[in-house]
Amino acid sequence: MKSPQAPSTLTSPRLSAGAPPLWATLLDIFPAVLAGLIAVLISYAGPLLLVLQAAQSAQLSAAQTTSWIWAISIGAGLCGVALSLRTKMPVICAWNTPGAALLAVGLVTTPYEQAIGAYLTASALMLIVGVSGLFERLMAIVPKSLCAALLAGILLRFGVDVFKATQSTVQGAPLLVAAMFVGYLGFKRYSARYAIPLTLLLGVAVWLGFGWGQDPRAVAPSAATLAWAIPAWTSPVFTWGATFSLALPLALLCLTGQQVPGVAVMRSAGYQAPTSQLVSGTALASLLLAPFGAHGVNLAAITAAICTGPEAHQQSDKRWVAGVACGMFYLLIGSFAGLITLTFAQLPQVLVTAVAGLALLGAIQTGLINALAEPAEREAAMVTFLVTASNVTVLGLGSACWGLVLGLATFAALRVKP
Repeated sequence: MKSPQAPSTLTSPRLSAGAPPLWATLLDIFPAVLAGLIAVLISYAGPLLLVLQAAQSAQLSAAQTTSWIWAISIGAGLCGVALSLRTKMPVICAWNTPGAALLAVGLVTTPYEQAIGAYLTASALMLIVGVSGLFERLMAIVPKSLCAALLAGILLRFGVDVFKATQSTVQGAPLLVAAMFVGYLGFKRYSARYAIPLTLLLGVAVWLGFGWGQDPRAVAPSAATLAWAIPAWTSPVFTWGATFSLALPLALLCLTGQQVPGVAVMRSAGYQAPTSQLVSGTALASLLLAPFGAHGVNLAAITAAICTGPEAHQQSDKRWVAGVACGMFYLLIGSFAGLITLTFAQLPQVLVTAVAGLALLGAIQTGLINALAEPAEREAAMVTFLVTASNVTVLGLGSACWGLVLGLATFAALRVKP
């Protein structure tokens, strides 16, 4: 009589012999998770200040301001996680930063209920653009070299700001930046994959140890801010005035200042992003969260470059983890839109500037290389790069929009045969 076979669980080590151990998997995705964290760190240490400024201009209550931060954080987080998992690409989302700058002025004269109505209108317009496929058709006519030049132009100032930070008057700021730069070079030489996370840790250690770069004007967060964020519903009011003064500019700024550069970043990194799907997804999130204060959720550009490059992971098909991690951090911080948000803002500005600039050096380099790869398109790409890097604003439209417009005009003009 044959003895019974051993349960399948006893043979599982043999079946899983080829699978890497858990610690190896975690170590493998660690840079991608850190890239997502750095992207969120930059968002809360910089662009969030525009939202807070706009809320102050509108004299919003603490509950309304907290709800606004909650809404844009949750929207960016849900979109990042869902779209990254669906596309297996590092889809990094954020809020409409140029739109927040617009609201810092627009909310002074526009009642908040009418602004909420304008948010809904702008989101509906963006949803139509995405679902109709119009955005994808527009992006199909833009040469890849111009997308790369647009990316390089957007990111250039962040690389320059690393070295401009050495002129900061904040006590110890130049020493902090110098220490981080020297550390970055050493880490890059001996452990390129972990250079940025190690540089961040070095910067935090130097800041905590010596107090370098700490702005004495920074306000410490109070214990009262540690609370679960409660979203506040505001019933929208629709008016023609708010539609023309806020809704249409918000949609245009979202399209030209966020969605187009966001797609350009992904294309420059080699990802064939399903643009209609991404625009529609972020627009739908904006539409659903607008009554809680979300003025616009969209693709990120600057922070996306951190998560789409080799610094996030050497293998491009594994960088989607950075998108998921970024989204999860957004969800965590959005759930506590008080103490954690303010804690992020307490990090020295020069530290955040240095980490951002160093993390984007590779993306700037890649953008310039790809922008100048095609000899016939180099002049148009250079025009795009220079106009975008100029940071000018004309007729309320930013330099990214004008860089693309003038780059396309140059491209078309030089292609015409006499």
